[in-house]
Amino acid sequence: MRIRTLSTYLFRQNLFLLLTTLAAGAALYIMADLFDRLDDFMEAGLGLGVVATYFAAKLPLIISQIMPAVFLVSMVIQLCLMARSRELLALRAGGVSLGALSRFFLAYALLWCLIQMAFSQLVGVYGQQIVRSIWSEQVRGNIVEKKVLRNIWFREGNLVVEAAQLFPAKREAQDLSIYEMSEDRQSLIRLITAESAVALAGQWTLSKVRVLDPINFTVETLPEMTLHLKQDPRTFLQIDPDVDPASLPMWQLSRVIQRLDASGSNVERLRTAWHMNWAYAFSILAMAVLALALVTMSENIYLNIGLSLLLIFIYYVIYMVGVTLGQKGMLTPWTGAWLGNILFCLVAGGRLAWLARPSTLGRS
Repeated sequence: MRIRTLSTYLFRQNLFLLLTTLAAGAALYIMADLFDRLDDFMEAGLGLGVVATYFAAKLPLIISQIMPAVFLVSMVIQLCLMARSRELLALRAGGVSLGALSRFFLAYALLWCLIQMAFSQLVGVYGQQIVRSIWSEQVRGNIVEKKVLRNIWFREGNLVVEAAQLFPAKREAQDLSIYEMSEDRQSLIRLITAESAVALAGQWTLSKVRVLDPINFTVETLPEMTLHLKQDPRTFLQIDPDVDPASLPMWQLSRVIQRLDASGSNVERLRTAWHMNWAYAFSILAMAVLALALVTMSENIYLNIGLSLLLIFIYYVIYMVGVTLGQKGMLTPWTGAWLGNILFCLVAGGRLAWLARPSTLGRS
């Protein structure tokens, strides 16, 4: 009964601080973004309603992005206020150890990890689609039907296809080079070039074709040629460099990875993005461990808030470095995405493991 009462008290106190910090953080984020994009909105002649819709749709994404930092700051404030009011000392005197307090906050953080994951993948992704649509179509005029991707490669069977220009929405391509390899992939059988192509129903129809046979030293010119290629050009909209792959829903990103991997495309970037979704959501757990470690070193609220902001910056640097290494294949996608969480949990968790005894609770 005593533990349940304590848990309820800690939950309510942290929830109030978290929501207050979240509101302040989101407001600052929106104000900064508004001033940064205000000229673009005015130049595009958009009304107040469209601008309001843009930021309303972006709010879930903002919340998802700042939640780990907000959780750390709110928990640090809570623990420091409890130390200042001698509540931590009273808990220690009542037999509540640092280990018991840590177990509650870790379980509480885990709950927020799951909420963060569900929120970002449902509400956040839907809102980002609206934001991207408003920005690209109404602000930049970059309508998806006009999207052009350049220097696209993919492999299907023993064919390696290069398209200088790809129009995914129209399922058209221009300036193609198609390399037909032998079964053992050791030699080139034919080189097919075409000025344009249209992909429909599992077939690519090439126009103004030249077929080079390096074995027989012949060149054949054809007005049209059909190849059985199942690759749908619209798939490449998902890896447009202007679109953050991490913004795709997990289930959609998984399907894209499977299709592109089967075609021979490099999917390290997308695999890393898939793990990023999990790692970023569970960074809240790392923030909880960090907050508990900070309060064992100092109970000064101002010092700890400053340290928290600095450590959040360091975390994001490590997180982005790990992601970059994962995308480039220098680390596995899993290791790259989780690098920040692993390092912070090891350092802060080591501190807690060393000091996890009743005499450390409330010590400055």
